[in-house]
This record gives sequence, C-alpha cells and structure tokens, in this order.
Amino acid sequence: MKQEPQKVITKKGERFIIPIGPQHPALKEPGHFEFAVDGETVTDATVRLGYVHRGIEKGVESRNWVQNLYMLERICGICSHTHAMTYCLGVEKLAAVEVPERAQVIRLIMAELERIHSHMLWLGVAAHEAGFDTLFMYTWRDRETVMDLLELLSGNRVNYSANLLGGVKFDISPEQADKIRQGLAFLAERNTHYLDVVMNDMLLLGRIRGVGVMTREQAEKLGAIGPTARASGVARDVRLDAPYGAYRTFKPKLILETAGDLEARFIVRLREIADSCRLINEALDNLPSGDLTVRMPRRIKEGETISRVEAPRGEAFYFIKSNGSDIPERIKVRTPTICNMGSVLALAKGHQLADMPMILVGIDPCFSCNDRMITLRRSDGEAETWSWGQLREYGIKAYQR
Repeated sequence: MKQEPQKVITKKGERFIIPIGPQHPALKEPGHFEFAVDGETVTDATVRLGYVHRGIEKGVESRNWVQNLYMLERICGICSHTHAMTYCLGVEKLAAVEVPERAQVIRLIMAELERIHSHMLWLGVAAHEAGFDTLFMYTWRDRETVMDLLELLSGNRVNYSANLLGGVKFDISPEQADKIRQGLAFLAERNTHYLDVVMNDMLLLGRIRGVGVMTREQAEKLGAIGPTARASGVARDVRLDAPYGAYRTFKPKLILETAGDLEARFIVRLREIADSCRLINEALDNLPSGDLTVRMPRRIKEGETISRVEAPRGEAFYFIKSNGSDIPERIKVRTPTICNMGSVLALAKGHQLADMPMILVGIDPCFSCNDRMITLRRSDGEAETWSWGQLREYGIKAYQR
C-alpha cells in the first residue's frame, strides 16, 4: 500500500514525513520506518515493528522440550543452528547433562559455517543496496559453496536440524572433513578478494566510508552488539567473554575496527569470515573421538536459567524456565536485531535520505526474528495491550463474522 508523504507544520516551519514500508521494494521483510526530512536531510526517525509476529514464544508453552527444538530453530532461517544450540545449551544446563566433546566440536563447526553463510549473504544484500550488483551476484554465487557444505553435513540448506537435546544428529567422516577443507580454501581466497574490493573500490567507498559513524561511547550507550559494536571498537564477543561448548578449547580472534562507519562494519564481517575458516580447520584437525549424544530426561527438573550464544549478528539470549514437567513454563528469546535497531534511528539524524538503506543494512537486520508483540493505538490515540485471552476472544469473533 502506497502512502503519500505527510506535510507537518512545526514551529520552525514545514517538514515532510517520508514513510518507508511496511511493503516496500527495498525492504525484503515488512518494517515500517518514518523519516522526517528537511530537504534531503533526515531530522528524525521512527520505526514500527511487529508485522511478522508469529507467536513462537507462546507456542512453545504448549509443546514438549523436544518439539520446541524444531520450532525455535525456525525463528530465523539464517541463524537456525544458533537458535537451536542456544536452546539446547539452556535445557542441558537445567538437566545437569554434559554433552560429549565430539558433539560440542561438531556444533562449533556448524555454527562457524553458519556465520560464514550469514556474512556472505549480508555482503551481497549490502552490495545490492549500494547499487553494486556485480558484487552482489559474485558473492551469492560463492555463497553456494558454504551452503553445499551445510547440506553435505546435515542434508539441509536452511534449517539444518543438527542439534539434539544432549548432542548432535550426525557425525563428520574423514571424507566430509576433506571436502569442508577444500570448500574453505576456496572461500578464504574469495574472501581476500572481497576485502580488497571493499577497501579499494572508490564507488563503493563513496557509499560506506564516513557514513553512519558510531563512536564507541555511542555504541555502549545504545546497547549495540555483534559486528555492529565491534566495528566501533567495543570488545565484546560471547564466544570469548563467556565461552560455551567447544569455544572453551577453540578460541576465535576478536575482530575490532575503530572507525565505526559502514566501511568498518564491512571489514569486521569479512575478517570474521576468514577467522571462521581458520577456526573450522583447527576444529577438524583436532576433532575428538567419542559419542555424539548423551541420554536426556523426558522431564526437566524445576528451575530457570539463561543461555547466551554469539550469533552472526550478535548475542542471542534465551531465558528458560521449567516447572518440572515435560513442557517448559516460559521461554523468552532476545535476538540481536532489536539491540542494534536503536543505532539505526540515532545515526539516521543528519544523514541524507539516500543513505538510509545503507545505514539500515549496516546492522544486518532480521525483522521476523525480533518481532514479539505489537501495540495498537485506538482512534482516540490511547495505547492498549491485549492479554492472551482477549486476543483469542477477538480471533474467535472475527471468524464467526
């Protein structure tokens, strides 16, 4: 649905509100932004989320611990392994179960392959938003290599379903390990080329160098996480700050840049791809022997816990509460996008309207994985939040009509 720009009278004169979304050709997911502009300069920005709220957190309260594993890994197609692993780590902690070392290393390998996939997908989307479609097509062509490796191991290219409560579903054979090494060698070579393009192509640098600058102080204040924060010099990575699983043995490098602009966010992600290749090779060379799973109880003892994992976009945070039954009492998920969205609105002010797609893409947003609820404003302007019972009653009446 198209919306005409709104003309708003303010004390300082006239300004225009430019609406973007929720259905917009430049946005691959539904998000609604409103930018107040003075000429071509953005003076204010707001965002309205909630268009793809799917009720997953409520849904898991009526399914058992095993069924929820398959639901939660569908929060995000690009980070499906991350969500499944974060959930498993929390449930295994509640159950006081120690996962075999070999399974922990396989989880790490899958997580780093997923990080490579996510960053390469993002690089193509960011290049497309900048009008650099040649880089977009080459990046997505090479992305097929890592997707083939993920399919080689799990049989799937999107939701890998690698995790089980208490371990993993599949092993890595020597033949598969050799194919992974070959694929990583190709990807590392291509990644070096892409890093050279990002740092030296003058047309691309015109869109990203000095654009969307966020200082370290701003990043800390706005709560930025992941590559977005590390591009501003914030030394924060859950894999190093609170090591989990095989990351206690295999240590990633902390990739930092201090410029804080879009170029720095490109560089951080590309260098993380290179480090992920190194980390996977190291894990393959030192893959321990042993079992892939350990027995898990059907009922998880009463208690609550949190689990944190460094997703490609930043920290994924799970709160899990058990009442001692085979169904969780509460699972709360916080994804990285909601933490980084505040930086988009803050950095928009003072930039040109044409820079907005690039500033948004700089955080690698995922709208569907951060949507939890939406507050509707009535015609009288009052906000009202409905309970689950009110929402259910409204749905029943709507179908009766």
